[in-house]
Amino acid sequence: MRKLLFIIIYLSFISPAFAGGNKAIENALHEYIKGKDARIGVAVIINGKDTVSVNGNRDFPMMSVVKFPLALTVAHWINTNGMSLNDTVTFSEKAMKEDTYSPMLKKYGKSLNAMTVRELLEWSLVESDNNAADILLHRVGGTSGVTSIMRQMGISDEIVIGASEEDMHRDPYLSYLNRTTPLAMAQLFDRFYHELRNASQSYSEISVMLEQCRTGLDRLAFPLLPTNALIGHKTGTGFPTPEGRISAVNDCGYVNLPNGTRYSVAVFVADSNYDIATTSAIIAEVSKIVLEGLIKQK
Repeated sequence: MRKLLFIIIYLSFISPAFAGGNKAIENALHEYIKGKDARIGVAVIINGKDTVSVNGNRDFPMMSVVKFPLALTVAHWINTNGMSLNDTVTFSEKAMKEDTYSPMLKKYGKSLNAMTVRELLEWSLVESDNNAADILLHRVGGTSGVTSIMRQMGISDEIVIGASEEDMHRDPYLSYLNRTTPLAMAQLFDRFYHELRNASQSYSEISVMLEQCRTGLDRLAFPLLPTNALIGHKTGTGFPTPEGRISAVNDCGYVNLPNGTRYSVAVFVADSNYDIATTSAIIAEVSKIVLEGLIKQK
């Protein structure tokens, strides 16, 4: 009992400033989110240990954020099958869907029938190409194959992939089968940065692709642009609902600040009664609150 009391007293001396700083960020996020006509979830993991969360344990649809855990399963599949990112994946003309978001299709047309795994990952992560994502998904065994690989990797069962891009295009509400909690996604990005990205060449190249992400620069990245911070992230954008709302606008990733602070962050905005630009600005403001709070702690 005496030893436990000593530990409690010791911790009270070494941690209040940083813990208080985290609480200030959390309070600021609660205050900002309050009254917004949308369902918002945020999770931040600072320097691999300290956590800030607002609705962090609630389920949210991932939309194209799903392409990040999908990419990790592809890398694991490559690593465990003696393959490399240079290996070629072949596919039929039917895989190049015209009625979906696909910059790859616009560039190459429907005659394309083979690409390296690296190229498909680049299209999926950097450009958020739906056809590239589905080709990779089917190559590793579809949703059941991805689920099996994720559990082998120890990825939280709070991250669920239950629909392909084609499924979601056919019935937008199937996108809710691809779900996560903000905490689970922030933890996955944190694990990726600390552990996985250095575990193999395929994971390392995924980190480069995340850092080249060209979508959603008006979201998490927006307040970071003047700071020279490094950000690797993946965005997700949903669809208009019959009620006139936006089903989801998301952005998740990791950030290295010039002052040495590193954090992973996941922001999900569901059922937004605002347009895409305004909803994206909510994510940018959340990012700004986190950034300013961490700068003050230094």
